[in-house]
Amino acid sequence: MKLSIIIVNYNVEHFLEQCLHSVRKACKNITAEIFVVDNNSVDGSIHMLQQKFPEVRVIANKKNLGFSFANNQAMKMATGEYFLLLNPDTVVEEDTFEKIIPFMDSHPEAGGLGVKMLDGKGNFLPESKRGLPTPMVAFCKIFGLASIFPRSRLFGRYHMGFLDKNTTSEIEILSGAFMLMRKSVLDKVGLLDEDFFMYGEDIDLSYRIIKGGFKNYYFPETRIIHYKGESTKKSSVNYVFVFYNAMIIFARKHFSQQNAKMFSLLINMAIYLRAGTALIFRFIQKMFLPFLDAALILVGLFLIKDYYGHYIKYSEGDYYSSRLISVAFPSYVFVWLFTVYLSGGYDKPVRLWKLFRGVAVGTGIILMVYALLPEAYRFSRALILIGSGWALLGLTLIRIFMNLIRYKRFSFATSVLRRIAIIGEPDECNRVNALLKQTSVNTGFVGFVGTNGHSETAENYIGRFEQLREIISIYKIDEVIFCAKDLSSQKIIDQMLELGPGETDFKIAPPESFSIIGSNSIDTAGDLYVIDINSITKAANRRKKRVLDLLLCGALTCLSPILIFAQKKPFGFIGNILAVLIGRKSWIGYSTGSDKLSPHLPSIRSGVLSPASIFKVKELDAETLRRLNMVYAKDYRAWNDLLIIWKNLSRLG
Repeated sequence: MKLSIIIVNYNVEHFLEQCLHSVRKACKNITAEIFVVDNNSVDGSIHMLQQKFPEVRVIANKKNLGFSFANNQAMKMATGEYFLLLNPDTVVEEDTFEKIIPFMDSHPEAGGLGVKMLDGKGNFLPESKRGLPTPMVAFCKIFGLASIFPRSRLFGRYHMGFLDKNTTSEIEILSGAFMLMRKSVLDKVGLLDEDFFMYGEDIDLSYRIIKGGFKNYYFPETRIIHYKGESTKKSSVNYVFVFYNAMIIFARKHFSQQNAKMFSLLINMAIYLRAGTALIFRFIQKMFLPFLDAALILVGLFLIKDYYGHYIKYSEGDYYSSRLISVAFPSYVFVWLFTVYLSGGYDKPVRLWKLFRGVAVGTGIILMVYALLPEAYRFSRALILIGSGWALLGLTLIRIFMNLIRYKRFSFATSVLRRIAIIGEPDECNRVNALLKQTSVNTGFVGFVGTNGHSETAENYIGRFEQLREIISIYKIDEVIFCAKDLSSQKIIDQMLELGPGETDFKIAPPESFSIIGSNSIDTAGDLYVIDINSITKAANRRKKRVLDLLLCGALTCLSPILIFAQKKPFGFIGNILAVLIGRKSWIGYSTGSDKLSPHLPSIRSGVLSPASIFKVKELDAETLRRLNMVYAKDYRAWNDLLIIWKNLSRLG
């Protein structure tokens, strides 16, 4: 056996499917075995492997024991002369393996090899070639010197920017996304260190290969697409802690005590700096628009108060008391913004009618509360009504302005129609087009680009593959979808590089798949189009479900002196109210016992009750439960949750 390919998967079924299609093509002319180690995924990955890739050797772990442990499981079983650790969110070229193996055969000093990696838009990924993260290198990386002087041999060693990305070079650290190693070398230096749960294990093993007397190479004569990790959110605080703590483990293992302490000090500084920055950035990103809305409404209310009091009420002094300013105005703003949020006014793309609905509901609530207040605490209905008009106008103006300046692709619902070109044979183009129609993507134009002369008679045909640059310009294409069944990975990558980074997004449709996969930038996880069955996971429905849970907690708490006597498990009833209140449970979740039959359901909180609870039959078969869950997920209605609760008031414990 020449090559053993090892892929560790965790809840990235669609990326794994695309990866294996490309690996299957690349293995045609070599003797190879493929392992997929699944770390207890719940997204249907195992079922997909059994159905579509029966030749793959699957190791299905019952719990997630980490990236290193999973790779080691397969490497202990593998029989190839070379081991390739490959990420599931990658696409390899058809001749990748036919190029890397002869290189290793002709370089007996080579212990490991990495290749040129591109993101989903064809941008070169600098982690294709990396240097050892010594304290000096870490310092330059953490404090931005590596970014300021990327080609410097002193400051730019982290990504070895001084090396030509198109020239084969000796490097220090290989990327775990594509890590080819000689088995005989691993027998000498050992497998992955399982102290590293995730991140850092590739650095550790690369360094041990060098310490063992071998060399690591960067080999750019073949390329792969790497979508940068579907499940990795690099702006998250958790990522910061896991990644940098892995660096501390590495330092303690390989550096002198003095250098390890210095490195640990730098890393701890980086952890708090990056974690703090991540928290602040995420807070600003989420709260920027609400704060802007609140500020604009408050300023408007102050101006309206002064104008109304002076010119309408003809008062020389301050017509309204300070309580209006300190209590009423902030309360009005809070109610309006909260009801706008519940109405979906902060969802993207923006729909102005949701703003109107939110402000109208908020105004109604304010007026109702106002009517119940004692006379001494009432200020002015006129100010409430005029203020609501200003709130609606102000919120609308802010969104129009943000749409005009295209702030973070801020857009109205009417302006997000995608103009798409699908490249492939007519049959596959039609299949992908039909798939698009079943997803949530809004298409304004879909044209087919043929890969041979016979495509010219196809409906929606707009040109040939060789004319793609002109097609994008003339038809103002936002997104290009390559049909992997009709185009080689090499042609797809060539075309991405030829078109270069720009406004156009690229996606790939694997053959016989219900997914279309792509990535918009080096910093984002892969974008994914799948058939839209997850109505329950839409932002508006998630919000409705959570608000309903909280309202029910309040109502059930008020009624608990009565309802508790109807419960078979009174303490369970109180416990469930608390569990739902803190977000550990929802009142309604999926029916249990159907997990294996419904792997594609979107994830929601476990429920006190389920759709099956509405039936009086104690036990339903797994297929019925699966269908009930599917209907519940696809066509979520808050009214259904209320109905299930009403029918099961005695079973809430």
